[in-house]
Amino acid sequence: MPSDPIAPAFAHVRAWVFDLDNTLYPPAAALFAQMQPRITAFVCRTLGCTEAEADRLRDDYWRRYGTTLRGLMAEHGMDPADYLRFVHDLDFTVLAPDPDLAGRIAALPGRRIVFTNGDADYAGRVLAARGLTGAFDAVYGVEHAGYLPKPEQAAFEAVFALDALSPAEGAFFEDDPRNLLVPHLMGMRTVLVGPEWLDRGHVHHHAPDLAAFLGRLA
Repeated sequence: MPSDPIAPAFAHVRAWVFDLDNTLYPPAAALFAQMQPRITAFVCRTLGCTEAEADRLRDDYWRRYGTTLRGLMAEHGMDPADYLRFVHDLDFTVLAPDPDLAGRIAALPGRRIVFTNGDADYAGRVLAARGLTGAFDAVYGVEHAGYLPKPEQAAFEAVFALDALSPAEGAFFEDDPRNLLVPHLMGMRTVLVGPEWLDRGHVHHHAPDLAAFLGRLA
């Protein structure tokens, strides 16, 4: 049986970097549907504004700063600890273990890490609910990048330096195409995870089903 044509593009990869939300679990789990009203409520309570204004700021800061948290820190000097604790107080029973995905990730040659704009504690709870904890060598949250979020280049540089990761030997898996531009510029293979393909020059591959895609690399 002939090898899959995408496999050679990953033959050099020894550092596998995965986003968390909507990448290591399907969007249908709708964790963001739980998270967004909590972000709005936090902004409303903290800034003393209306719910409508808080919702507008939530979206505006996400677009301009990469995360709502970064916007709140930049424009209001907010301490991130209370925010992260409040917005990540979610029902994780909506996530189901995925032994197939866990096995595919664990079989990848080299180092396997998670890099999320959430914090590492939240990431750990998501991974536990998905049965993926043992599949990764390290988990990096936004705190490891000094609360700088993807897509800022300094965030990638900080995390990659902590992990002694060589981008030229790396691949990045992410559901948000804007967060793949910097990895592409750093020399990584980039994979857009999710149902929709966007034709962007900095996106090399599309993975509608992450486990199935990783299976093609074996």
